[in-house]
Amino acid sequence: MGLLSFVFTLPLAPVRGVISLAEVIQRQVEQEMHNPATARRELEELEEARERGDITAEEEEQAQQAILDRMTSGAATRPENPQEE
Repeated sequence: MGLLSFVFTLPLAPVRGVISLAEVIQRQVEQEMHNPATARRELEELEEARERGDITAEEEEQAQQAILDRMTSGAATRPENPQEE
């Protein structure tokens, strides 16, 4: 029976491959979004932009808050070790 089910599900292999690829990409994006080094780099870039006069103090504060919200909001929902799934 295994051979028969393999033959019938073979046309779905590309779909399963795309789904698997999308899951890997999603995990990578979530890891990057919650990476402290990334947040620090973004905060430093904001500070430099403020010093150059590219953004106002209010814009800098809003962007800082958005970065910090992103870091703290996902901490409770993301798995501790995504490779275990």
